[in-house]
Amino acid sequence: MSTPRSGGPSLGRRFEDWLHRVLPSETRTLVVLVVLTLALGLAIWKVPDWSPIASLILPMVVGSLVLGPRQLPWFVVFVLLLLAVLVPQQPGIEPRIAVTVLVVFTIGFIILLSSFRRSRLGVAGLRGESMLVDLRDRILKQGRIPALPDGWHVGSELRSAGGTAFAGDFVVAARHDDRLDVVVVDVSGKGEGAGTRALLLSGALGGLLRALPPEDFLVAANDFLLDQEWDEGFASAVHLSLDLDTGHYAVRSAGHPPAALRNAGSGRWSVLEAEGPLLGLIEGTTYDGVEGVLKHGDVLLLYTDGMVETSDRDIMLGVDKMLGQAERLLRGDFEGGATRLIEALGSRNDDRALLLVHRR
Repeated sequence: MSTPRSGGPSLGRRFEDWLHRVLPSETRTLVVLVVLTLALGLAIWKVPDWSPIASLILPMVVGSLVLGPRQLPWFVVFVLLLLAVLVPQQPGIEPRIAVTVLVVFTIGFIILLSSFRRSRLGVAGLRGESMLVDLRDRILKQGRIPALPDGWHVGSELRSAGGTAFAGDFVVAARHDDRLDVVVVDVSGKGEGAGTRALLLSGALGGLLRALPPEDFLVAANDFLLDQEWDEGFASAVHLSLDLDTGHYAVRSAGHPPAALRNAGSGRWSVLEAEGPLLGLIEGTTYDGVEGVLKHGDVLLLYTDGMVETSDRDIMLGVDKMLGQAERLLRGDFEGGATRLIEALGSRNDDRALLLVHRR
């Protein structure tokens, strides 16, 4: 017995498609807000004792969250015009009403200014914020450490200045068969100001890290920053290339605080003085590496200057303090060590990043 064929889209689906063509979702939202505003205006006119003029702030605030940059200014102007019509209808213009009107106009003016700024982005408030959050999450995803052999533990932690959602410090990691490449970057500035530059730079460095041999990575990163011509266009970085089979490593630095190595045999920390100029300042520069072998039990620390530098302390004194704290806090237990160190050290007013590599 044959199954009857469907007669096409259902009536409800066809009505939905027609409605979407006639009134796109943003237009429907605008219509709903206009109707709500007119209803509030009618209530203010007919029952002023129960409907304060300040209630017109509600549709403007909602509109600032859901309307696009082309619709929002016109909607705010519509609300303010409605307010100008309603004020003469009030039973008496008392000082309280005059102040309320002034507040509503001020809030409308602020929303207008914000809408003009958003027009540069071209999306509504909530969608613009969700885009930034998505980009922020992509930064964090770039720094996720890939799966490693059982003999290795690598942990990374990030903290932003003042606890904001965006930071100028970030970590990018990539694995190529038996080689792990990790770079810790500190973009000039701090917090949200540096975070926007970090959004772009993390994606570019992630691509370079996966595409280039280790010796060419910082050179290409330097060229990329020079091409951006940013006003604050420099960054420091430290790059670790690690052979997961033999433990051989190469550390290259671009104006970054020195990496630290703990020798399991002696139990002592030492710094790896890889040197090179900051990224984005000098054309045609090269970056020489410091090489060695991580033996079983050895630990490497890569970090940004927020962990060790303060306005009244030299950076190398900060490094000594960090290594002393590392010896006290870790005590041979390196699982979760990056979290313990970053919580105990560094300035809360500066971005901080820390990467810990332990060969078990």
